[in-house]
Amino acid sequence: MNPLLNTLKNLLNQSIKNLFPTLPANFQAIITRATDPKFGHFQCNSAMPLSKVLKMPPRDIAQTIVDALLALPNHPFQEVSLAGPGFINITLSSKAITESLQSILNDEHLGVTAPEHPERIVIDFSSPNVAKEMHVGHLRSTIIGDCLARTLEWVGHDVLRLNHVGDWGTAFGMLIAYLKADHPRVLSGEETPSLSDLMNWYRASKYRFDENSEFKEASRLQVVALQKGEPEAFAAWQLISKISYDAYHQIYQLLDIKLTDRGESFYNPWLADTVELLNKKGLLTESQGAQCVFLEGYVCKDKQPMPMIVEKSDGGFNYTTTDLTALRQRVNDEKAERIIYVTDQGQQLHFKMIFECGRLAGFAPDTVQLDHVPFGLVLGADGKKLKTRSGNVEKLADLLQEAINRACVIMTERHPDWENSHTHEQATQLGLAAVKYADLSNHRQSDYQFSYDKMLAFDGNTAAFILYANVRTISIKNKSQLSPAVHLKLTEPSEIDLALQLLNFGNTIAHVASELMPNRLTDYLYQLAILFNRFFHDCPVIGGPQEAERLALIDLTHRVLNQGLILLGIKPLDEM
Repeated sequence: MNPLLNTLKNLLNQSIKNLFPTLPANFQAIITRATDPKFGHFQCNSAMPLSKVLKMPPRDIAQTIVDALLALPNHPFQEVSLAGPGFINITLSSKAITESLQSILNDEHLGVTAPEHPERIVIDFSSPNVAKEMHVGHLRSTIIGDCLARTLEWVGHDVLRLNHVGDWGTAFGMLIAYLKADHPRVLSGEETPSLSDLMNWYRASKYRFDENSEFKEASRLQVVALQKGEPEAFAAWQLISKISYDAYHQIYQLLDIKLTDRGESFYNPWLADTVELLNKKGLLTESQGAQCVFLEGYVCKDKQPMPMIVEKSDGGFNYTTTDLTALRQRVNDEKAERIIYVTDQGQQLHFKMIFECGRLAGFAPDTVQLDHVPFGLVLGADGKKLKTRSGNVEKLADLLQEAINRACVIMTERHPDWENSHTHEQATQLGLAAVKYADLSNHRQSDYQFSYDKMLAFDGNTAAFILYANVRTISIKNKSQLSPAVHLKLTEPSEIDLALQLLNFGNTIAHVASELMPNRLTDYLYQLAILFNRFFHDCPVIGGPQEAERLALIDLTHRVLNQGLILLGIKPLDEM
């Protein structure tokens, strides 16, 4: 957390409670960073809501608070003033800011405090489907999930990253039946297809399934054989799964994303138990031959009660059964204290019902926090879902490669003297960083327009801008012959502004961990880079009388930028 902000909050809360002892014990003052430097560093806007409680004019309340704060012995304020209807503007002394910054200067965790009670957290993200290539729709889940996992891990929680892969169901019956009929050499191991081949065959099998009743029955029989674990069907399923997983992990390796694969098939042994437990809780109702849970308040468009089908009329199970079973397993076996699902916004209703049903059934007690992290769409230049020129969904591998290719052109123009291998290595990191940062810098619940030109720009809120600021810190440190000072003395306005931003890193990380909003971190890093550039412009470093002290400020800026980029899943560069 921000040590200075904590001190400020404690002083304000204690002063207000002393002044107005009738306030509730849990009262907390409202403190925010000032929106304009002319108003100081922080603002307290508590006087307005307090006026309703205390039956006093807000300006009178605010003035009383201002007088009390300035009367405190050894207070950290340079100025505390009253403005408008009751706003309290607070400017901190450079001494207080310097001392707070000094406290995190040698802190490995940069002012980020470990949780008092570290949690066991399961985070479910990425989740492609076997026999289908990852496409742009998987981009956000994969990148957002990885950023949240990195942040929660770094804070100090025990995180299990799960890739809930769609590897079971009717689709496999169709594909196995198709391969047996049209490509038996694949099943015998004489041919090794690619994932693209599997996708094409899946489309062909789906068409045949819809048009041919005999093939439909053959597919159904393959599903039954697979569910029974018959060796031939199981071997075919394993082959299809291996090809798919190998292709996914090439992308994960490129993106530097670590996941534990756990397909839907993993939960098969416990699906029937889930239905039985729901039945024992009295939650099941038969509807048209299917076993359903009807939750209060959920209705269809025709105003009829909305069913959660957990066992189909033919005795089969579905993804609702699997998700409820996964919830049980994650609580009982993984000992999860918090479970996070990163999926598109279209699944909000599904998870809302899963969570409510899980609570009613006792699968997830109230002590376990359940979070759905929904996200919006990636749009093309036309404002519609991003697709290729042919109208197909953009493959994730193609999208990433295009970003790398464009970054390579930029790096070649900037550094024509670099060896090709070095250019490609740096361009790969820049291209991937650009894609990740562009996604994470948008509010995750908003749709955003994908643009290679904007995301690879060296100005604005982009990865290149942040990376370049970080490279500049390295360059200054390398040019200096001095070591960073152990003690700081901050006097210039741009030094003070940079210090205040550095102090807020811990607060930012705490917000990301609790709210699960990565754009909080990108916004922070963007503002930090802006303030660093302003400081660099205003305050001479190399050869100046304060070189060692300013090197310490630059070194801390470098460490915070570096760590922030790593938490976003971006590899910092040493040169650009």
